Amino acid sequence: MAEQNDIQLFDGKQVRYVWDEEQEKYFFSVVDVIQVLTDSTTPRRYWSDLKRKLEAEGSEVYEKIVQLKLPAPDGKLRLTDVADTEQVFRLIQSVPSKKAEPFKLWLAALGQERMNQLQDPELSIEQAIKDYRRLGYSEDWINQRIKTIEIRKGLTDEWQRGGMKEEHDYAILTDIISRAWSGMTTREYKKYKGLRKESLRDNMTNVELMLNGLAEAAATELSKRENPKGFAQNANIAQRGGDVAHVARERLEQELGDTVISDKRALNFTKPKDKLPFNDEEEVKE
Repeated sequence: MAEQNDIQLFDGKQVRYVWDEEQEKYFFSVVDVIQVLTDSTTPRRYWSDLKRKLEAEGSEVYEKIVQLKLPAPDGKLRLTDVADTEQVFRLIQSVPSKKAEPFKLWLAALGQERMNQLQDPELSIEQAIKDYRRLGYSEDWINQRIKTIEIRKGLTDEWQRGGMKEEHDYAILTDIISRAWSGMTTREYKKYKGLRKESLRDNMTNVELMLNGLAEAAATELSKRENPKGFAQNANIAQRGGDVAHVARERLEQELGDTVISDKRALNFTKPKDKLPFNDEEEVKE
């Protein structure tokens, strides 16, 4: 799950949410939704009582509630119950509130904004730049990251043209590229950096981003020239694209006398006052 945390205001109250890029869904903090709808001074207790009621009724809403890490008031990342938009609409039906209809309209507007971004990549890129700035990334890093997003889109377009349609195939091809230049699959790379659900690319240094971008750009250009069909041919090109970046990595490391593969996370190289809430030691359940 590739996640992007954020906070929106409804009627002056904060509503924390996560946008899941893979599922293309919003997940909202249930406690925040309850607080908005009820104006309760103890929304967690209200939700706890409602949760027991929904469980007793065998409600589908209760069964589909999951927990994700969201920023808490103290700035730490804490596990909290979340629900997607469909579940929130159903939850609203269980909470008597004069704000139900305005909140539904607010949810719909938020969804439309995301749809506009998906249909117009420029809007999505502008939003990404704002988000990265708010999180404390440097302008150089942001420029590099945005470029790698464009490169990645070009590569996935090539994979689709080459007959790749399943996310599973994309994941395997991505691992081939990653292992070729870095010596690690995506999962291994995330483990090396101490990441769990966080985005690997959002936790890469400038050099790591450039090398990964070079690997994917090389694979894209090879694909355009050779027109691969089927998984085997696409995998061969993915390997060769990764090999190009591996050669560049080795040459750079010879000059530096040190490895460019870093165990640093965004927490280590963003501005301290805007550091990302990616510290697993601070994880506490709400």
